[in-house]
Amino acid sequence: MKRYTDGRSEMVTSLHDERLERVIHALLEANAKSVLDMGCGPGELMARLAAERRFIRIAGIDTSLEALAEARHLLTAEDCVWDDTRLSLHHASFTTFIEDLAGFDAAVMVETIEHVDPHRLSAVEQTVFAGYRPQTVLVTTPNSEYNVLHGIPDGTFRHRDHRFEWTRSKFRKWAEGVAGRHGYRTVFDEIGPVDPALGSSTQMAIFSSRL
Repeated sequence: MKRYTDGRSEMVTSLHDERLERVIHALLEANAKSVLDMGCGPGELMARLAAERRFIRIAGIDTSLEALAEARHLLTAEDCVWDDTRLSLHHASFTTFIEDLAGFDAAVMVETIEHVDPHRLSAVEQTVFAGYRPQTVLVTTPNSEYNVLHGIPDGTFRHRDHRFEWTRSKFRKWAEGVAGRHGYRTVFDEIGPVDPALGSSTQMAIFSSRL
């Protein structure tokens, strides 16, 4: 948990909330106006994006029909007006290119890539960076080195559905390889409290197209 103080009150923000806010900040910094949320889950990031009028087109894809139903419920709540020209949800995998979803300024994969079987990472790479090819791609994923500080035994993943968890060096090697093959540059960031030796709980790569 991270504690913010404004001089009048204190607000404790969870790692999850901080992660979403950092992603939104990075999208605003990249001047993105349309965002494809790959693995949108119950729609929390989409709802926050929808509250920012700067984002004129927001789409989410997920393989779970249950998650998509939750996302639609959240996005059609009383304080969020559904607009088919601005918001859309799609039952799909981010290993398969969908022509109708091409043309977004940015794509985000927030804590989703670790749910992909390692032998399918090349399909994700081709779909996102060669198929959709947005100007900006954001990927966040757990830093396995930090697990010990969460009390997670060595060799154990944070979630039972994780197929792998990368160290910082392995994540950078993967991201830099992808960037080099597809004409992107990369910047890396840490989300959450930073340990001098182990880094932060969440690591993020920001891919920016050179073209």
